[in-house]
Amino acid sequence: MSYIMVDIEADGPIPGDYSMVSFGAVIVEPALSRTFYGQLKPISERWIPQALAVSGHSREETLAFDDPAVVMRRFADWLKREATDRPHFISDNNGFDWQFINWYFHHFLGENPFGFSSTNMGSLYKGLVGDMFQNFKHLRKTQHDHHPVNDAKGNAEALLAMKTQFALKIRF
Repeated sequence: MSYIMVDIEADGPIPGDYSMVSFGAVIVEPALSRTFYGQLKPISERWIPQALAVSGHSREETLAFDDPAVVMRRFADWLKREATDRPHFISDNNGFDWQFINWYFHHFLGENPFGFSSTNMGSLYKGLVGDMFQNFKHLRKTQHDHHPVNDAKGNAEALLAMKTQFALKIRF
């Protein structure tokens, strides 16, 4: 299984009514050198200024981004090329990130290469340390700056640290 760490930025809370602005992905392996970055033109007239501000982009900038169908096709092709076997989606907040990636894949391509499941980093860490009040974010090396590739890399670094520090059984 190939673990793909994903992070997305959006201009609102749900796909369809709002838009995924950008996303980043990294193949989880020690080098963290195989990455994907996509910027997507809005699919909706609705957007929340405060949500969009997190991404660091203006509405005007996002209107010039690439067609979502093209970006999702590029991402699917990248997954096919880079994942050594079935890709597995993992993210810091999979309840948020997964819903957008899943919706966009199904809406624009008719299928999701990740299938129907994902893993949540926070839940994984809480289970490893046996404490529902702990947080994994101190294991990141790359600064969390809301650029989705950087954020995905930081989360992948944390997963690699969990393997080393907690003997997490995971294959890369």
